[in-house]
Amino acid sequence: MQEEKTHQIKIQVQPSDIDELGHVNNIIYLRWVQDVAVAHWQALTTPEEQKKTMWVVLRHEIDYKSPAMQDEEIIVKTWIGKAKRLSFERNTEIIRAHDEKLLARARTLWCPVNPETGRPQRLEPKIRDLFSSSPDQEHSSHH
Repeated sequence: MQEEKTHQIKIQVQPSDIDELGHVNNIIYLRWVQDVAVAHWQALTTPEEQKKTMWVVLRHEIDYKSPAMQDEEIIVKTWIGKAKRLSFERNTEIIRAHDEKLLARARTLWCPVNPETGRPQRLEPKIRDLFSSSPDQEHSSHH
């Protein structure tokens, strides 16, 4: 994982995130996985580029390692894994801030979709390069 290719957000656990067992509900982890993906996309692209592509989830896999509790600060870190023509793997780690304990790890497959047709679409090479795990090549027109 290349550090410059990761994106992270900090989240404060809210009382509404807590389930009847006294820790963060599993569904909330999924929301955090989606929130950090959106934040990463918005950080890398312009509003014009964002209007040209919507993203839909094809698959979520989450491994729960340890519970998060009320009032804890959480770091949600994401990076892109394998990219195929119409499927982009995104990895996410959910970490408790004060001791850096891994609470959950997720792998999500996202598909880029044309917002007008609702159909899967290929990304422009420029956008694709933003997410590729290989080093950036400014003038890579050989795609």
